[in-house]
Amino acid sequence: MPSVKSTTPIGSSALCYEKTLAYTMQENTWVLKRYRMENTRLHRIYKKLRKFFTDPAELFLVQSIETQTLLVCEKETIIERYDASTSRFGNGVRENSFKTPLGIHRIKEKIGYGAPVGRIFKERKDTGINWDQGPTEDNLILTRILRLEGLEEGINKGAAVDSYERCIYIHGTNREDLVGTPLSRGCLALRNQDILRLFDRVREGTLVCIDPPPITIGENRCRSVHFTGIFGSGMSALAQYLRFQGITVSGSDRLRASEDTASIRQSLEGLGCTIVNQDGSGVGENTDVVCVSTAIEESNPDIAAAVARGLPIVHRSDLLAAIIASSRAIAVAGTSGKSTVTAMIFEFLTACGRSPSLISGAALLRLEKQGLIGNAFSGGSDLLVVEADESDGTLVKYAPEVAVILNISKDHKGIDEIKGLFETLVSNALWTASNSDDPILATLPATVGFGRGNSASWRPDHEQLLPASVKLFRKGIEYHLPLPGHHNLENLRAALCVCERFGCEGPCLADAVRTFEGVARRFAVTETEQHVHVVDDFAHNPAKIAAAVSAARGLSARIIAVYQPHGFGSTRFLKDEYIATFRAVFGQNDSFYLLPIYYAGGTAQRNISSEEIINGLGPVSFNAQAVSGRNELLTTLRLDVRPGDCVLIMGARDPSLPALVRKTVELFGGETRKP
Repeated sequence: MPSVKSTTPIGSSALCYEKTLAYTMQENTWVLKRYRMENTRLHRIYKKLRKFFTDPAELFLVQSIETQTLLVCEKETIIERYDASTSRFGNGVRENSFKTPLGIHRIKEKIGYGAPVGRIFKERKDTGINWDQGPTEDNLILTRILRLEGLEEGINKGAAVDSYERCIYIHGTNREDLVGTPLSRGCLALRNQDILRLFDRVREGTLVCIDPPPITIGENRCRSVHFTGIFGSGMSALAQYLRFQGITVSGSDRLRASEDTASIRQSLEGLGCTIVNQDGSGVGENTDVVCVSTAIEESNPDIAAAVARGLPIVHRSDLLAAIIASSRAIAVAGTSGKSTVTAMIFEFLTACGRSPSLISGAALLRLEKQGLIGNAFSGGSDLLVVEADESDGTLVKYAPEVAVILNISKDHKGIDEIKGLFETLVSNALWTASNSDDPILATLPATVGFGRGNSASWRPDHEQLLPASVKLFRKGIEYHLPLPGHHNLENLRAALCVCERFGCEGPCLADAVRTFEGVARRFAVTETEQHVHVVDDFAHNPAKIAAAVSAARGLSARIIAVYQPHGFGSTRFLKDEYIATFRAVFGQNDSFYLLPIYYAGGTAQRNISSEEIINGLGPVSFNAQAVSGRNELLTTLRLDVRPGDCVLIMGARDPSLPALVRKTVELFGGETRKP
């Protein structure tokens, strides 16, 4: 009991003792809780590392970014612990980012045998100079070096993310007073006596797991997320992004065994995602949360398994909201053009050295060429470009730094409801850009309005529509975009407006526009040996269909259009708008073929058909037919299409549509052979 002066009122010493005891008990409870958390986490990490062990009893290291602690472990027991600092720039995979990489590594090289404590190393060479103990802001590399090699392809191994090439070390430092707090420029920094001791304990080949902090989704701290419907465009992007952050990912999909999804499955598994059947088996003891989209029904086996285990079930938008909250996010919204503008902003900022990350609903062709799925990327900065989908109303959860509103038309919801969603997003953002040429958006309180009209605060000097591209001129700079159509001029205005906000302009930005490669299934043109233009486009609502047909007019006077509606509910909701659009955009020489409505499974009411829409057209000047399936379609196309025609294939959600496009190209002699 603490000593008490005679002037202390009676009972104060007892009160002081009770407070001390309560504090001690609270501290012991915290220590016990941390011990249990460490043991639980260590159990998971050990299971993950076992496939790399040559001896299950060998030592391994775990760097906790959350606690800034390095643990020396044997099996599932902590042998020693050291304070160890990671990067003050955060965690990330990208080269030149100065961020600490995540995931499983091994010690590739041990450097510095016999050097005295405090010896300075530069580029892994012993300088022969000892640190003079003088104050400096630099984080010197001292005493010993353990150079790490990444073992997870796409996470810490391979082009642009390779930990070995990035020269990631465990080393001693002159900033010993700061060890235990984020300090370095990517490496792990220890006190010098600690690196000496550690150096003697480990060998070349010792495994090192750099363990990320959990992501907090609502009230749930998560290190392992299971995605139900992981092959969906939005879900696969989130899954990749979490893997780039070191989070464990598993997922299921009803199309797991389909040839149409084989490439996405291979890519996700290549990043370390576990892909299983959609039977609940993927929701296991190590799962922290199950993530679902609006498309997942309550009867799904994964949901039943999560409920049985008492696991939280979160919506895709809750996860994205958590990611947005931890980044400087640019959220792109609108009923048309979101994916293209998201891609433009990402590519333009990247070309101008801003190194953003990406979460999109469509694959970027440039990223596909790098061997990625293409709809997610981990950059070196804290900027994040995201596609904010309004279809299920969840974008009101997002609070980005920048919000971009492109346009508004009836789509999955009515115009008034969509406008309300956009108003909320604008109110949640710090800076907003909105399309001033869209009369419905004119009342949004945007920071900047982009457009051609006098009400726009951001305007081009003039513009040109060319058959296969568009040009925009501003402040004496020509921006030549290799995509056709008036809608792509609108997209370009939005992207340039945002990029100027982040200091991008002039020749660098113009070069980025000129070399923009586009987005998969967004007006992708293939020329065939029989001189037929085959266009693959994601258009799936009346406004997008009208834009695609308008752009196709630049390729051919005669359009042979094919459209596959998706979803019975949305088709029924847009029936009148579809009929009005088809009547307006097709002319006397055109043909229009409507495939059966794509059914993605579930309990949807199938109370509308493509035949009903064709019948609703009434007498029209063009050839309009509902075909029974793809075989009938291909047979009909063979008879109808002539050299010089444009076959425009439109539709969304169905992963087999690219295969239909390939068959159509083959039908007309295959792709033109380049000399």
